[in-house]
Amino acid sequence: MNIVSRIAHKDLNWNAIILCTLGFWFCSSLFLDFILIPSMSVSGMMNDGGFASVGFVIFGVFNRIEVICAALILTVSLVFYFNHQFPEQKQTIFLVFANLLLLIALAYTYIFIPHMSAWGLSINQFSASTEMPHEMISWHEGYWVLEAIKYLLVGNLLRWCYNNTCPVKN
Repeated sequence: MNIVSRIAHKDLNWNAIILCTLGFWFCSSLFLDFILIPSMSVSGMMNDGGFASVGFVIFGVFNRIEVICAALILTVSLVFYFNHQFPEQKQTIFLVFANLLLLIALAYTYIFIPHMSAWGLSINQFSASTEMPHEMISWHEGYWVLEAIKYLLVGNLLRWCYNNTCPVKN
């Protein structure tokens, strides 16, 4: 008895993978930065004593998802690089952008969020002052600078991949 298995070899649609990953990352970052955190601030949750630990959990999970997205984007950018998906100069820039995104995600996960959470936990909840320490403010400023760079990089990569997938026809 011969059993022949037929495995259909299908190439992965790398354009779809990177478009979905970039779109998910971009939209979830926008949701977290401009909807979830401001609504928590308006509701007064940021003045609650347990906000630092809640923020550490929320951002910890999200930052690990960001690392996965960045690693996937770097993988696809290497596939694009070796398949010559873009012109040579754009391929190199694409690869540099993907590496920067991974570095930003790693910096969030292992540097920024642990430090900001530690500063949040160090705030004395029984003191009359509800002002953030200067060091925590500088960590937030650095976070927002990296976040702006991340939005620019993700937006550029998303635009390039979309234009590569759906070229404009005249």
